[in-house]
Amino acid sequence: MASMAPITAPTGTSTQALERIGAHSHIRGLGLDDQLQPKPAAQGLVGQSAARRAAGVVVKLVNDGRIAGRAVILAGPPGTGKTAIAMGVSRELSEDLPFVSLSASEVFSLEMSKTEALTQAFRRAIGVRIKEEKEVVEGEVVEIIVDRSLTGATKTGKLTVKTTDMETVYDLGQKMIDSLQREKVSAGDVIAIDKASGRITKLGRSFTRAREYDAMGSDTRFVQCPEGELQRRKDVVHTVSLHEIDVINSRTQGFLALFAGDTGEIKPELRDQINVKVGEWREEGKADIVPGVLFIDEIHMLDVECFSFLNRALESDLAPLVIMASNRGLTRVRGTRYRSPHGVPIDLLDRALIIQTKPYSAEEIKEILNIRASEEDVDLEQEALSVLTRIGGETSLRYAQLLITTASLAARRRKAARVEVTDVRRVYSLFIDERRSTTYLEEHAREFMGDVDFEEGSTTAAAVPMETSA
Repeated sequence: MASMAPITAPTGTSTQALERIGAHSHIRGLGLDDQLQPKPAAQGLVGQSAARRAAGVVVKLVNDGRIAGRAVILAGPPGTGKTAIAMGVSRELSEDLPFVSLSASEVFSLEMSKTEALTQAFRRAIGVRIKEEKEVVEGEVVEIIVDRSLTGATKTGKLTVKTTDMETVYDLGQKMIDSLQREKVSAGDVIAIDKASGRITKLGRSFTRAREYDAMGSDTRFVQCPEGELQRRKDVVHTVSLHEIDVINSRTQGFLALFAGDTGEIKPELRDQINVKVGEWREEGKADIVPGVLFIDEIHMLDVECFSFLNRALESDLAPLVIMASNRGLTRVRGTRYRSPHGVPIDLLDRALIIQTKPYSAEEIKEILNIRASEEDVDLEQEALSVLTRIGGETSLRYAQLLITTASLAARRRKAARVEVTDVRRVYSLFIDERRSTTYLEEHAREFMGDVDFEEGSTTAAAVPMETSA
């Protein structure tokens, strides 16, 4: 759950803090033990044992780098936790492994070709772990002395840094003094200075100074004073995506396009050159390729041209794991006359691992609703939770989740601390579900406009006279 700090109005009054709760903000992982066995309810996921275990195997293969260039399809009815499992996969992956989420409809709404949009998504999901050796000065600050000129325009100073074995005094220029002041470095801090760039990083506060202050902030971090030489060579690892390298090296876009988001189309020749260069870095041991995960939701929205591109892209040397989700059964492949399972062509289904999700049981629905109520800070009575569980089983889990927040508002209106059955009944009568909406439309079909009204030769269309000009 993401929270925002209190907002102060111009008049000086403080407004209420805003809280944003997403549909899957309660997902913390896949809820598996060390043997990849799913727990009944853990890390926000409930049920779907077979699907979660299969996803756990996929995560292990991704972390080991042994499943790049493959495809996984999460297939199941609506409201069975496909996106939740994909979010659990992203939480389980290592921090430096890229996870890119994409909706299939986005491919058609971007101001670029479909294949370019998919190519950029692929390359965002492939990381390059670049290794470099830097010379740093690392130690505990003993003393900082700053001397100003008579006019105050220039500043010089001395910095005394020590380890457990040695102590050295460095002369400081104006740029280094400004960096120390910007980082609020004081005596007793343990710092690291990059000699090449002059960048200063504050690692923490020395344990020897822990007793100097009676009150310390909760974010104060204490570290040991470094040992050995002050100057040392340190291996530093940076992880960037191939797409970021493409944008930075593109003359038409440049580095600022990463922040603007308007990257445009990138020439294939540039990508080929970057692939060759990254391959050279890999052979020299300067970099490693880190295949990540590309998650495409509503995969049946892609057309046959996009599926053809995916087939070819999965066979390339630089390809991530592609996880796709679909809630369709036998349906027409977009752009063709042929029907196929999940709206995906047979040739792509053959190379994909299909993970099936199934409808939840009543007990699982009850546990999920309980988790969502806790996430939204709603106190439910057991009878109200039972009623919501029955509603979720008869209608849909998503509809029952929507009633949690509205029922809490109804309870707040009557100044009650807990949501009771009367609150659930009230919002159930106010907001109808899909089944009751369909029944109402069938009973009052003649009062609504429909496709039949405009079919050729229909009585309704024929009864409307055409206006003619005099």
